[in-house]
Amino acid sequence: MPTPAGRMPVLYLSHGAPPLADDPLWPGQLAAWSAGLPRPRAVLMVSAHWEEAPLALGATTTVPLVHDFWGFPERYYRVRYPAPGAPALAERLRKTLRRAGTPVQDLPERGLDHGAYVPLGEMYPRADVPVLQMSLPTLDPRRLLETGRRLAPLREEGVLIVGSGFFTHNLAALRHSGTPAWSAEFDHWGQEALAAGDVDALLDFWQKSPAARLAHPRTEHFAPLFVALGAAEDELGSQRSVIDGFWRGLAKRSVQFG
Repeated sequence: MPTPAGRMPVLYLSHGAPPLADDPLWPGQLAAWSAGLPRPRAVLMVSAHWEEAPLALGATTTVPLVHDFWGFPERYYRVRYPAPGAPALAERLRKTLRRAGTPVQDLPERGLDHGAYVPLGEMYPRADVPVLQMSLPTLDPRRLLETGRRLAPLREEGVLIVGSGFFTHNLAALRHSGTPAWSAEFDHWGQEALAAGDVDALLDFWQKSPAARLAHPRTEHFAPLFVALGAAEDELGSQRSVIDGFWRGLAKRSVQFG
């Protein structure tokens, strides 16, 4: 099903860690993906690395990045991504959500975290697309699905909605060679659930998926998927996995809706 003229697709991507930029394959995959998308007027980024309630909007202007990681070489802390802010989008979103009864707070000094700027640096390396980051106000899948539904009209206005997480996220995998069975099993289950448009199974993944507690000891990296599902609810049949495979044992499955 082609994307209707003027309507942006919705993405859920696995964002990787700062060393993603050094991977021989992954940066090119992200760059090729963005090259095939309509150019967005702005990006609304929902990252696993920002949980804040009530729902918060950050980076409404260009502010320093949040280097929210530890133990990496110094060069990763020198990375800059001076994307323009999107204050008009922030105002539009503020009104939309408050009208629906969702409280919204403004944290303009909060910069883009690595769940936002690491993939965007590969997809839009010129940092010339305005970016607004929105917090995860909860990890409850159904509440996040509803939040995504409220974001859906932004797609008609040229806004690319991106949920940024990791399809499996248990850092214990980094201590071993190869791909753990739990990561492969969860990835396969998730691929089939997405292909079938089985939103109920995805919402209840903690109970219905194999090895869920190993794949996601904490669920914040799967949570952005539910925002994406809500924003793309009428086009779930058009989903496709654009990137798959594993990075240091973690599933990097990344999906486009629409």
